[in-house]
Amino acid sequence: MPSSEPSTASLASGSEGRLVKTSPRSSLGGSSSSQRTLDSVRDEVAHSIAVRAIMKAKPIEGVKVGIYFTFSKKDDAAFLRHVAEIIRARLPSRHLFALATTGAPSPTSVTNTNTLVITGAEDDDVQRAVLLFSCKFLGRVVSVTNHGTLLTASVHDIGASSYDSAALWDVLSKSVREQLDPLSPPPGSRSIEQLVEAARARLQRVTPRQAWDILHDATYPMPAFLVDIRPVSQRARSGGIHGSLIIERNDLEWRFDPRSEARLAIADRYDLRVIVYCEDGYASSLAAAALHDVGLLNATDMVGGFEAWKAEGLPGQIRPPSTMSESGTWEGLSQPSPVSD
Repeated sequence: MPSSEPSTASLASGSEGRLVKTSPRSSLGGSSSSQRTLDSVRDEVAHSIAVRAIMKAKPIEGVKVGIYFTFSKKDDAAFLRHVAEIIRARLPSRHLFALATTGAPSPTSVTNTNTLVITGAEDDDVQRAVLLFSCKFLGRVVSVTNHGTLLTASVHDIGASSYDSAALWDVLSKSVREQLDPLSPPPGSRSIEQLVEAARARLQRVTPRQAWDILHDATYPMPAFLVDIRPVSQRARSGGIHGSLIIERNDLEWRFDPRSEARLAIADRYDLRVIVYCEDGYASSLAAAALHDVGLLNATDMVGGFEAWKAEGLPGQIRPPSTMSESGTWEGLSQPSPVSD
């Protein structure tokens, strides 16, 4: 999460204009007390937040972009707008910032929400950010006030999860990028060939024969499973390997992530040797890399997929997994295929 500072709610909870005493300072002529108003304290805190936000901002295509979360204050909206004014005064160049209060909403909040302010030097940047922001925080935005270069919004539980920070960075970074040629690949994008290559660089891929040997090796040091991720139409047309687990691609991570409530009973450890296969060995590489992302670092895929299995002349049935599903049945295993023994 972007930086935040200790709450000053206790400093700002009284009526405006009250005097706050600082600690006595000793001097040769004796001790004296200086006095400051709550307004001046709030102003000091606002300046401190503005400076920290600017210092931690990142340049994106020459534009200063930053996000800063702070604990809730009295009158959050007015406070964050003041911070935004300070940022604009200190940064005359093009910039875009998101400032938000997080934690328990201010007692003065009628809607029991946190406040988000998006401020920038250019109206177009802020308006693009408004459009993207509204899509990423669906159902959580209670109210929005749009003043061109300044957006103020009331949002439920902003900053409560890492999603909010990542989503705001995405909003701001996309908002300041120059308009792209629709026929040219955007900077940082990768072709599907590059994605497959990157995925395979993370895997210890196996041939169909190696997969067969692993699955039938009683001394193999970890549980091994063959997983068919193909859609039902491909399985119906081409057949499959009886004894493999059928888990279509859109369910794969949820079924094998040990932290997922939708996981299979067998997915209770991170050292599983999950061997994924598709029809020809391309989609399976991306799928196996996704399993690495959830922590299954022994997951891999089968070179050439089911087509290579058939070409190798391997049997159409393997030894079933040693651990049954939660239901205690083999429902979910692939059906017998036309591949002959």
